[in-house]
Amino acid sequence: MTSKAIQEKHTSTRLMMIQKGIAKGIPIMMGYLPVALTYGVLAKQAGMSIFEITLMSVLVFAGASQFMGAGMIAIGTGAVEIIIATFVLNFRHFVMSLSFMNRLRGINLKWKVPLSLGLTDETFSVASIHSEEAKQDKGTYFYAALMITAYFSWVFGSFLGGVLGDIIPETLSQSMGVALYAMFIGLLIPSVKKELKFGLIAVIAMLVNGIFSQFVDTGWAIVAGTLIGGATGIILLKEDPQ
Repeated sequence: MTSKAIQEKHTSTRLMMIQKGIAKGIPIMMGYLPVALTYGVLAKQAGMSIFEITLMSVLVFAGASQFMGAGMIAIGTGAVEIIIATFVLNFRHFVMSLSFMNRLRGINLKWKVPLSLGLTDETFSVASIHSEEAKQDKGTYFYAALMITAYFSWVFGSFLGGVLGDIIPETLSQSMGVALYAMFIGLLIPSVKKELKFGLIAVIAMLVNGIFSQFVDTGWAIVAGTLIGGATGIILLKEDPQ
């Protein structure tokens, strides 16, 4: 086989993997757009500029943390509390990254670093289902295309939400605040159906936040609820095979 034929084969395989990654990323994109748009509207309502809203999505790319961060900014929480709370909330990303990199142990470091930055709950779930691509030629392009599709949909949705935050009526933008709670409930209920301990952990975190908010700033109350809720989860779920 000539070098030209080999090059054409590699190009064809690379293109196929990219197309497959985009196809698998489209369902994530469809789910991200409305949530990102809601985040943008709420962040605008919290006093953030369109540039700040979009930049947070570009640099952070973590829905729950961005919602929480925007909410904490709205109530005047300090930077230290926001950083600690979001760090604890996103600590699971260390575990996801280690698990994902274990599947890609044979690839070069120049791929591992950018791919780890594209991991979210959704991209990790889809990537876990398609673990065979890691063993295939040009398989890294599949994961890259999957994550880039999700990433740009989240950034674009955030920008669009920031723009609409100046246009839509204030009553409508305020009502969109329920999206955060709806998202939380939507994530929590399936877990509670499988294991009631998840519900107990959520209740404990909520109670801790409520109690601490009576004595300290709201930001530190959120940090306390996150830390104690997470510690409770470690204790209650330590025998869980998951």
